[in-house]
Amino acid sequence: MTTTTTEPVGVLVRRWRERRRRSQLDVSLAAELSTRHLSCIETGRANPSRDMVRRLCEELDVPLRERNALYLAAGFAPVHRERAYADLGAARAAVEAVLTGHEPNPALAVNVRWELLAANRAMGLFLGDVAADVTGPPLNVLRATLHPDGLAGRIRNLAQWRAHVLRRVRRQLDRTSAAGLAELLAELESYPAPEPDEPRDAGSPHDDLVVPLRLFF
Repeated sequence: MTTTTTEPVGVLVRRWRERRRRSQLDVSLAAELSTRHLSCIETGRANPSRDMVRRLCEELDVPLRERNALYLAAGFAPVHRERAYADLGAARAAVEAVLTGHEPNPALAVNVRWELLAANRAMGLFLGDVAADVTGPPLNVLRATLHPDGLAGRIRNLAQWRAHVLRRVRRQLDRTSAAGLAELLAELESYPAPEPDEPRDAGSPHDDLVVPLRLFF
């Protein structure tokens, strides 16, 4: 994937530092540069070296797919290359082996934008009734569950599931700033909000990491 940016590298560094809720002093000490130097980078009075970009990205835990933007903004060639799922070779074979191993239970693999990359046969049956205009391509699995013409009408704990999905995407967007997530979040939020779930289907109020998707059959 080719990453392009028109923003100065200092703006990007400051944005990632603020996203991580880190002070200039904290980051400068951890990345082994002076606070004054970091301030100069953020304000455009100094341009970081390639090694400095690497150190700041590592310290700020910038996702690999987003680091190329900082390299390019600093005047360097991008370092990290993203390959299509079809070109992953042994890694793809391992993913598909895991999906097959989950049968007869449905299982799938998605990318950072929640677009379907691979699924086992049980998952194909699971999504078989979703309207064609909802399934893409590409098929976005969160859209498929929350869209009114998708699985939403069959989900028993729709309010709980919707709240969980929106929290998850918001956190992912805040953490990664991945392209396409902001648009996906806005779309999901625009779907009609359901009535609160019945107590027997709402699950635990402490559910967050794992929330079941309960369906009517």
